[in-house]
Amino acid sequence: MNRYSAWKYVLIGVALFVGIVYTLPNFFPEVPAVQVSTSKANIKIDNSTLQTVEGALKAANIAYRGETIDPTGIKVRFADGDTRLKAKDVLQQKLGDDYIVALNQVSSSPRWLASIGALPMYLGLDLRGGVYFLEQVDMKAALDKAADRYLTDIRSLLREKKVQYSGIAREGQNVVIRFRTAAERDKANAEINGAFPDLALNGADAGDQFRLTAGLKPEAQKRIQDGAVLQNITILRNRVNELGVAEPIIQQQGADRVVVQLPGVQDTARAKDILGRQATLEIRMVNDDPGALEAAIGGQPALGNDLFTERNGGRLLVKRQVVLTGDRINDAQPGFDGRTNEPAVHINLDATGARIFKELTRENVGKRMAIVLVEKGKAEVITAPVIREEIGGGRVQISGKMNTREANDIALLMRAGALAAPMEIVEERTVGPSLGAENIQKGFDSVLYGFIVLSVFICVYYGLMGIISTISLVVNLLLLIAILSMLQATLTLPGIAAVALTLGMAIDANVLINERIREELRWGDTPHAAIKAGYERAWGTILDSNVTTLIAGLALLIFGSGPVRGFAVVHCLGILTSMFSAVFVSRGLVALVYGGRKKLDRISIGQVWKPAAAKAAGQ
Repeated sequence: MNRYSAWKYVLIGVALFVGIVYTLPNFFPEVPAVQVSTSKANIKIDNSTLQTVEGALKAANIAYRGETIDPTGIKVRFADGDTRLKAKDVLQQKLGDDYIVALNQVSSSPRWLASIGALPMYLGLDLRGGVYFLEQVDMKAALDKAADRYLTDIRSLLREKKVQYSGIAREGQNVVIRFRTAAERDKANAEINGAFPDLALNGADAGDQFRLTAGLKPEAQKRIQDGAVLQNITILRNRVNELGVAEPIIQQQGADRVVVQLPGVQDTARAKDILGRQATLEIRMVNDDPGALEAAIGGQPALGNDLFTERNGGRLLVKRQVVLTGDRINDAQPGFDGRTNEPAVHINLDATGARIFKELTRENVGKRMAIVLVEKGKAEVITAPVIREEIGGGRVQISGKMNTREANDIALLMRAGALAAPMEIVEERTVGPSLGAENIQKGFDSVLYGFIVLSVFICVYYGLMGIISTISLVVNLLLLIAILSMLQATLTLPGIAAVALTLGMAIDANVLINERIREELRWGDTPHAAIKAGYERAWGTILDSNVTTLIAGLALLIFGSGPVRGFAVVHCLGILTSMFSAVFVSRGLVALVYGGRKKLDRISIGQVWKPAAAKAAGQ
């Protein structure tokens, strides 16, 4: 007799219960919602924030269908898109600039499902619509920037240690220092070698000059390049958060590329502008020496000075020395000038920046200070006010003929920080929401129709054993969707293709089992013995075929990228669930149907051709 242990039925029951619960959220449609979050570390989204949101919506008489709070923020659901837009404006005005209010689409599943972590799968860009960018980091620029930093640091070190040198400059990605004597070069070599272990030093003579070349070691170059990619990913995440995009995907691809997916965003130009811009803020002093500006306009600027054209058309001579940089900014918010009511950016400096700025303004009362915005290698003077008094507290305002949108963008870039190295967009795609909905429908139809045809064929060909195989196939699909939902995986078109492939592979295991049972019956075994031998002897073949396929899937997962990885994740999980359902679940169902019968004359498994019967028919 083919009986199954009680604990195995319990395990199957638990798996079915978990599968049903965690698959359920995917059957509830998405509804318009507003997401409230923050990019500031000192502000937390908690129940008090939720009460503020609820109070603002009730005060504005805006009806909502429910609200949830999770690690990403607060999500409030609405009946339609127009109500959502009205709610967004109300909440943004109520919460202020410290919070980000973004449009979103969330599942309408019951709250009790969300409370146990039963959430729907994320939909990829090809299913939901949005903007896709593939950006490449300029590694040469990252190394050039590092060389510039070392140039400044080495110059400061040599001055601090009182080492005499005749010149210092950057040649390519190396820093070259010239000396008048070999003794000074040797002294500098020892100081630099002790202070900067990442630099490889090489001494050489050129006529009556003694040269010392400092270049980054290979391992240091690799570390800087890897750090540039990681820093750019962090900066891009900050900028995307500031844009208010819900559930973005930003991840590294290869050694020097970054994938950015912005679901729901259709304004490609706006997204490209914000993500690609590289802005830093510099504070420099204006050269007010008599005749210096006129000489610069005449084509003879003083050494160490730059000539700029202000936004009002005036000319300005600014010293090249930077006294304060945007690295000292810990917050920047758009606003308005209290005196002129023009758009402005209000900046908060950290403790070090506030101290430097306080000393700068105290020592230069009556002089002009230029605030320079450097973007894509071009510098522009935003404003050049006269310092009237010492400014403490670390709060600075910049204004000067900018519109509201420009003030918002500058504040955003100041908050998010500057990219470690420039990035170039090498691929971009825009997927419309209607196309995404069409992809979902086609993908769902392909899986559904494939499942129906497969089930009809297997039931007709194998009878009751085919029905059991179909039930195990349903369990396999249920468990696969549940696991993907539990992992909060992103479902894409390649992922749907992997689901369809999983169905074919899962039924293949049942075909092997059923044919093995037929073979045992063909050679004269009793039905109970045939069932037992069929499952035991088919297991080795099923394991071998699935392991070899799993190896191929793991190779795709490890070495693939983008859609290939999405396919591989679903493919590998589908192999594991198919082995469980095709062998474990179907075996339990067979035991449930046939195991209690002491005398079993036949099994409903389709036509079985026995050798003896075939021989008799031939005679």
